[in-house]
Amino acid sequence: MTDPIGLGTPRGPGFQQVPISWQPPAAAVPERAAGRRRGALASATLVALLAGGLAGGAAGWYAGRPGEEPRSAALPRSAAGPVPTLAGLSGTAAMVLPSVVSVEARRGSGSGFAIDQVGHVLTNAHVVEDTDTATVILHDGRRLSARVIGSDEAYDLAVLQVEPGSGLIPAMLARSADVRVGDQVLAIGSPLGLAGTVTSGIVSALDREVRLGNGGGKQTALQTDASINPGNSGGPLVNVRGEVVGVNTVIATLSRRGGNIGIGFAIPVDRAASVAERIIRD
Repeated sequence: MTDPIGLGTPRGPGFQQVPISWQPPAAAVPERAAGRRRGALASATLVALLAGGLAGGAAGWYAGRPGEEPRSAALPRSAAGPVPTLAGLSGTAAMVLPSVVSVEARRGSGSGFAIDQVGHVLTNAHVVEDTDTATVILHDGRRLSARVIGSDEAYDLAVLQVEPGSGLIPAMLARSADVRVGDQVLAIGSPLGLAGTVTSGIVSALDREVRLGNGGGKQTALQTDASINPGNSGGPLVNVRGEVVGVNTVIATLSRRGGNIGIGFAIPVDRAASVAERIIRD
């Protein structure tokens, strides 16, 4: 991959590039018509915000599996309901960063995050492709050996295991049903090897069909304009409460450079959790 200008050589594998078609924008809307459209949009937005506030008290549930080994326990899930539309992000970043790791493997590097108290780390399958071991670098700089306990190439997910008691802080997982278009999100990871990088944006779309992993078929994904680049693979996309809503995986690009153009995709959290739990059990 050609080096992005001024950023050096990425240490991580390039993202899978999603081909997209580009067309010139439509002709400019006359000012009077544009004014009417802006007024209609403002009214619609106000109605949506009021409706969202009334629905904000809804919460989900999740039951664990009693009697199972700790390594196969159900992952913790949030029951806080939909997120508020506005919140500070600096506190969110500080909360999540200790859960996020850099992953170095045979074919490059990427990102990941802790998902439980016994040393399991979730990342993308393409980050640890063709290897059984990797190195996990924690937020405090410690380097830990990790074993790849399983992967699902069709969903581009893999689970690593480090020694229990290593101090990994598991991230809280949200629920896909609570994610809405327009929610503020942060993408956290190691783009171009720059560990602990935080970028912000919104959820741009839900259930966007893209091709993930090596399964050959299309999967639905969250679309976001939060900046993600090579090396962000496997890192979390989180809401303003610091709950993971997706696993950053792929970007769309207009050129061979593979740089961010504001269209990235993340594996939805419900699917990621389900695959991770299956890998850990098996």
